[in-house]
Amino acid sequence: MALLGFTWSASAQDEVFSRGDKVINAGVGLGTYISWTGYSTKIPPITGSIEFGVLDLFDGKGGIGAGGYLAFTAAGSKNYTVSDLILGPRGLFHYQFIEKLDTYAGALLGYDIVSYGQSDPNLTGSRFIFSTFIGARYYFTNNIAVYSELGYGIAPLEIGISFKF
Repeated sequence: MALLGFTWSASAQDEVFSRGDKVINAGVGLGTYISWTGYSTKIPPITGSIEFGVLDLFDGKGGIGAGGYLAFTAAGSKNYTVSDLILGPRGLFHYQFIEKLDTYAGALLGYDIVSYGQSDPNLTGSRFIFSTFIGARYYFTNNIAVYSELGYGIAPLEIGISFKF
């Protein structure tokens, strides 16, 4: 019984994302999509997301996750200010190629809320957005990882820390 329990415990630690897992990401964006000439970043892109493991695939090497995304940034110039808030649900497909590395691809269907301190005729307003992205989490422990995501969201590249519980 003890040997069976040890074997189950060791294999459970090898899977970095599986059904029932909950992961919270907190990060910052590098770059921003609000970077027209004359604008400077006032608040760098700040991101947060939560994900729930809903389905295991490929003998525990893959999985499907679902959750939510929230991000904010603000920029301005001498005459104009603009803030950008994106929120919405996301779906993710995970596949673990190597130990401790959770790689994934996903899509976001959200709403981009854009508000202005003064109207700038060169900027568009709030709208629904569809975004795709790829990412990876590297786990230092069973519950703490660093992550990076590349795609369309609040920034072209996001980096941060993840907590699994």
